[in-house]
Amino acid sequence: MTALNAPRDKYNAVWIIFFILGLGTLLPWNFFMTATMYFTSRLKDTPSDLPSTQTNETLADGDTRSVLESKFNNVMTLCAMVPLLIFTYLNSFLHQRIPQKLRIIGSLAVILVVFLLTAVLVKIDVGPLPFFTITMIKIICINSFGAILQSSLFGLAGILPASYTTPIMSGQGLAGTFAAFSMICALASGSALQDSAFGYFITACVVILLAILAYIVLPRMEFFQYFMESNGSRPATDEENKMDLLKKEEKRPVVSLTEEEAKPTVSVVNIFKQIWVMALSVCFIFTVTIGTFPAVTVEVKTTVANGGAWETYFIPVSCFLLFNLMDWAGRSLTAVCMWPGKDSMWLPVLVGLRIVFIPLFMLCNVQPRNFLPVLFAHDAWYIFFMIFFAFSNGYLASLCMCFGPKKVPQHEAETAGAIMAFFLSLGLALGAGVSFAFRALV
Repeated sequence: MTALNAPRDKYNAVWIIFFILGLGTLLPWNFFMTATMYFTSRLKDTPSDLPSTQTNETLADGDTRSVLESKFNNVMTLCAMVPLLIFTYLNSFLHQRIPQKLRIIGSLAVILVVFLLTAVLVKIDVGPLPFFTITMIKIICINSFGAILQSSLFGLAGILPASYTTPIMSGQGLAGTFAAFSMICALASGSALQDSAFGYFITACVVILLAILAYIVLPRMEFFQYFMESNGSRPATDEENKMDLLKKEEKRPVVSLTEEEAKPTVSVVNIFKQIWVMALSVCFIFTVTIGTFPAVTVEVKTTVANGGAWETYFIPVSCFLLFNLMDWAGRSLTAVCMWPGKDSMWLPVLVGLRIVFIPLFMLCNVQPRNFLPVLFAHDAWYIFFMIFFAFSNGYLASLCMCFGPKKVPQHEAETAGAIMAFFLSLGLALGAGVSFAFRALV
């Protein structure tokens, strides 16, 4: 009934703002991961960095990388997933006590400062150990405040109609696509690692600034104001707006004040009981996805390149770019199609069926391998599986994130959105954990 009386979203301005905010949520971190080769290149041991007894230290199996190089990806995953999970969980409970504006603007500001520092460090010579330590601290900061930002945005979108979660998901999908495309362009141009990395970090800073401006404009939108009022709260803008509110309060009948006082309290446990199917579904989707991609999918070798250029571009194109493009397409499709419905049993069934992708990718030409045979050696099989794997991830995850807040009363929608964001993060963390087992079983 609320949505029927709502003003029109002129020029789809609110939709576009949420898209920009979704892009700003993940693009910085995607660029950070895209620059992994740059980070590991800064961790090579040199005679001036370490005592002579440690200069040539190598790992077992003839791995000539330094200890810091070899441990970078594992420690990065740990420093990313643990804060992400902890702070998303905390935001589910504490978001009502900390103003929305402080959570979103504050998080974006901290992430902006971290990326400015990262861009500056590209031009400064720092030893491997200090560089490793600084980088891990930055990763913890980015993911801690990124968790608060993402959880707050999904909570905010939960107050609006279901379709307004789609632009956040779509923006996040574009972030991955843009980062993958940038990586391929850098590869094709033969740019130096430092130049590419500097470009990534400066681009991330620009996108974060754009997201901050978009959020500042958001409370001025009549469409957004309407739903914030319907939810029992107004966007915090400035003191002048607060004075307007006070004037309107004086004109309200006594009955509305009684209704506000009688407003039910929000219980996280009760909300979870209503949305647990959607919450566990989105958790399962990302457990399957991150458990397989990129830990298993990145190790697949082409069987048709024969040493040609395709061998260089096979994984960047068939794995990263294709996954992000199809994931983005799946996320964006929910703007026009939302089947199956929020109460349909088909949704959890389709989510459960995605488990089939785990053995399918493990039976592709993953090298080296230990136990399983190769049943799908040709590149075409891998590309075929990747298309459906990525599309189903984007589409089903976006459906779950849209429907979750709509299964509860309006005043509980923001908390429901924050809980959904926590289970999304839990899926990412569980997927990162099981990915080691999946790769070892191949």
